[in-house]
Amino acid sequence: MFYFGERPDPEVVRMNDVQRTARQYRRFGEVHVQDSSPLYRRLSVAVSEDETLLELLAGLPREKRQPNLLLGAVRFLRGTTPEYPEFREFVLERRDEVIDVVMRRRTQTNEPARCSALLAVLAGLPGPFALLEVGASAGLCLIPDRYSYDYDGHVVGPADAAVMIRCSVAGNPPLPEALPNALPNVVWRAGIDLNPLDVNDDEEMRWLKALIWPEHEERRARFAAAVEVARADPPRIVRGDLNTTLDRLAADVPDGATLVVYHSAVLMYLDQAARDRFEAQVTALPGHWVSQEDPETMPGLTERLPGGPPKRPVSFVVALDGEPVALAGGHGGWLEWL
Repeated sequence: MFYFGERPDPEVVRMNDVQRTARQYRRFGEVHVQDSSPLYRRLSVAVSEDETLLELLAGLPREKRQPNLLLGAVRFLRGTTPEYPEFREFVLERRDEVIDVVMRRRTQTNEPARCSALLAVLAGLPGPFALLEVGASAGLCLIPDRYSYDYDGHVVGPADAAVMIRCSVAGNPPLPEALPNALPNVVWRAGIDLNPLDVNDDEEMRWLKALIWPEHEERRARFAAAVEVARADPPRIVRGDLNTTLDRLAADVPDGATLVVYHSAVLMYLDQAARDRFEAQVTALPGHWVSQEDPETMPGLTERLPGGPPKRPVSFVVALDGEPVALAGGHGGWLEWL
C-alpha cells in the first residue's frame, strides 16, 4: 500500500477500530436485540463499555467483530450464555478458543420461519417453482414446501406437520390477497453459499443452534425439527460466490419451471459494488427475485415504503422483483403486507 504524506499512526487506526466496535455493539444491543433478547442487550451494551474486550475485538478482521459471532462463540463453547461478569471472565480465560471459533465460523443464521414471507409471495406467482437461494447456509429456507404454516388461524399444509411456522399478519388488506391454501409445487431447488453447511454434520448444526438467541426456545425447537426434515432429503448447495455462481446454477433450472431467486439477510455482507453487480445479474435472469433484507442494506426499497422506514425492530423489507411488498420480522414471526 502506498501513502501520500504521513503514514497513518497505528495507534490512531487502532483507536478508531475500538470506537467503531463499541458503536457496533451498542447499536446491536439497543436496536437489534432490544426487544428480542434482554440478555444479549445487556451483554452487548456491556461489551461496548469494556476497553479490554474492545481491544481484543479490534485486533480481529473487521468482519469478525460482529456481536453475533462473539455471542455465538461463547454459547457454542459453553452451552449456555451467562451474565456479563461470567461472560467476560470466560472470554478472557479462554480467549484462544473463543477467537478460534470466531475466526473459523460465520454468522450463517438459518431461520426456517423466514419461509412464512417467502410462501406468501410465492402464492401470487405461477408455478411450478425452481427455488435458488443465495446465502443458503444449511438450506433450511430451501424447503418451504416441507413445512406447514399458521397465519393467524389460516393453516397451510398438514396440521400435524413436524414443522409448523406461526406468523401473525397485518396490513391492508390484513392478508395477502393470494394467501396460499396449498403448499407450493417446487420441482427444483438449489443454493449458493461461500461456506455450505451440511445438515448431517452434528457439529455444524450445533453452531447454527448456538446462533439462536438465548430466550428463543421456540426457535430452537423449530430449528431442530427443520434439520430433521432437511436430513430426509438435503437440498443441493453449491460452494461459491453468489456473483460468480448465480448464472451458472440458474442455467440448470428445468424447462417449464418458474425460477425464483431468494435471499434473506445476505446483502449486508457485500460491499456496494458487489450488491450492484448482483442486482444487475438477478434482474437479467428470467423468473422472479424475492428478497428479505434489512432496510439499511437496500435503502432504495426503504425510500419507496408507503409509511417510511419500519418502526418495529428487527424488521426486513420483503421485495418482489425490486419492489417492496411487505415488512417482516427478522425471525419470521410477523408479516405486514403493504
